[in-house]
Amino acid sequence: MGDVLGIGVSHYPPFSGNDADMANILRGRLKDPDIPAAAKDPAGWPVPMQTEWSTDNGAAAGTAHREAMLVGLRRVRQALDDFKPDFVVIWGDDQYENFKEDIVPAFCLHAYEDMRIHPWKHASASAMVGAKSQDQWGGGKPNVWGETAETSILVPGHPQGARHLASQLLLNEFDVAYAYKPLHHPGMAHAFLNAVLYLDYDRRGFPYPVVPFSINCYGRQVISYRGFISQWADRGRPLDPPSPSPRRCFDIGAAVARICRDSPWRVALLASSSWSHAFLVDKTWRMQPDVAADRALYQAMVAGDYPMWRNYSLEQVEESGQQELLNWFALAGAMDALKRRPTWSDFVETYVFNSSKVAAIFAPA
Repeated sequence: MGDVLGIGVSHYPPFSGNDADMANILRGRLKDPDIPAAAKDPAGWPVPMQTEWSTDNGAAAGTAHREAMLVGLRRVRQALDDFKPDFVVIWGDDQYENFKEDIVPAFCLHAYEDMRIHPWKHASASAMVGAKSQDQWGGGKPNVWGETAETSILVPGHPQGARHLASQLLLNEFDVAYAYKPLHHPGMAHAFLNAVLYLDYDRRGFPYPVVPFSINCYGRQVISYRGFISQWADRGRPLDPPSPSPRRCFDIGAAVARICRDSPWRVALLASSSWSHAFLVDKTWRMQPDVAADRALYQAMVAGDYPMWRNYSLEQVEESGQQELLNWFALAGAMDALKRRPTWSDFVETYVFNSSKVAAIFAPA
């Protein structure tokens, strides 16, 4: 019998850059000509948002935000090191990186062999780390580690574990796709790669094999909006079919937990995403994340109120810009199946830096 560790972190792309640039998403919103001036006026913002923005447009708060995020990332990395998994399943979203117009699976397991990845050369525009366009690989943008476009890392794979998961899910009537090699992206989509980079923030190496498990979180906006930021005037674009529902993500996460529990391996199940994204929240003119909705889900997770998570609707997810949280719905389903509550967690609230960040550990008894 195997054992399972549950963990969650953010893959927030600006975290890889410099502190002074961490508020660039909000700065871009302020330049959108179709957003009303009243929504852009700091005098009308929530007091915590005004405090973060301050007189330096969020520069000093960026440093504090990084330090707050590092607390959770280092705690989760220590939990991984203590657990020593045979492999790590990462639930992450694909933002028009590996999956494009030719196919968009609801769920896909990536049964990759070991991969030599150039994080900065292979970064896509959605990761905001130096691509020249959505379709042209760039790289080399300055990052917090001072690494270059030629920097490479070895990300071990575990194709046997991925094939086992895909097989068992299909036998249990979950119609999951699987892949043995990348399609469009030369490395890994940033939801997976950033999780590895950030959990190795102190650059000690990341020895644990990775099994990416993509969820089509962006659904209606994955192709038409390329899963990323758009101008307010672009809202009239035709929408794509929806993402899988929170309930389906919850249920597939529960199935994965049971499969891993009954396997011969020690497996870490990792949700990789921030919580509501300001650039997806129309009711705030895409200026602020939905902190209240995030807080409600966080409190339910801490309390072990998993029915609240499973009964959450896709409409609620989309209204609050919580699309990427579908990765956490899979983790919540997994922890519900194992009857786990967080043994440690942290909510880093922000209004200025696009999304609040949660780190969590669900340790085995």
